[in-house]
Amino acid sequence: MTPELAHASSLIASIPDFPEPGILFRDISPLLADAAALRTVVQAVIEPFTGSFDVVAGVEARGFMLAGAVAIAAGVGMVPIRKAGKLPRPAAAVSYDLEYGTAEIEMSDDLPAGTRVLLVDDILATGGTLRAAQELLSRLDYPLAGTAVLMELVDLGGQRVCGPVHTVFRV
Repeated sequence: MTPELAHASSLIASIPDFPEPGILFRDISPLLADAAALRTVVQAVIEPFTGSFDVVAGVEARGFMLAGAVAIAAGVGMVPIRKAGKLPRPAAAVSYDLEYGTAEIEMSDDLPAGTRVLLVDDILATGGTLRAAQELLSRLDYPLAGTAVLMELVDLGGQRVCGPVHTVFRV
């Protein structure tokens, strides 16, 4: 790991018992607030995919922040993948299982068919959300150029569900 990536990693705060007892929440807000660290991780997200995508799709909500920065750095646009009911013109939706129920994400079909998409989110945990987003892109005929996350919680096995996923940090 480069010194720049080590610095960026050190800015991710671990918050015990949030949002509920027994959960260790990883807060990327301090990393996002540090311009040099943000630039470093954005470049690390893009690096394996340079030239292979036309647009970045970000998964709500923290994935939006990272995806927007990745899109600007790559010189491409960014599209949102949102929780159900948040888009004025959803074209497709995918439901997926959570530890405590189900959820649904949606996307509009504003892009031309065949647009190559880099899917970006902040974290890979169990993989359900990213797998649903990959399926959503497929339903809309947007080829997946790759999937990238800032951080992977390795013990939760998300790579088995939606891999391969490029990760900057593994914890």
